[in-house]
Amino acid sequence: MKKDNIFFWITTGIVSVMMLFSAFNYLTNEAMKEAFVHLGFPSYFRIELAIAKILGAIVLILPSIPKQLKEFAYFGFAITLVSAFIAHLSSGDPFSVAFMPLVFLVILVVSYIYFHKTRKPQNS
Repeated sequence: MKKDNIFFWITTGIVSVMMLFSAFNYLTNEAMKEAFVHLGFPSYFRIELAIAKILGAIVLILPSIPKQLKEFAYFGFAITLVSAFIAHLSSGDPFSVAFMPLVFLVILVVSYIYFHKTRKPQNS
């Protein structure tokens, strides 16, 4: 059980930090603003996505959040990462750039698996 908790917190921490870092950049970095234009997204979407990423990261990190809300955050992040992969490929970005969201998707899936493993009741 201790191993499961370690894997859960490491992967969840990586996903949450990455989402918070990208949200911060969406709101403050001029290059990120230009990247959204390059991908064909309106500026307001960048702000909406930043807010959603901040809220989702908080939901994943706080232990007291209900399971259903955590499931919603996992699903939202999965859609975001798959959409980022597709957007980068569709806009002509190199595969190395498009591939990165898939790396974080794998980490997210591992976090999700260990989220469920750590929530299972222990047999006494």
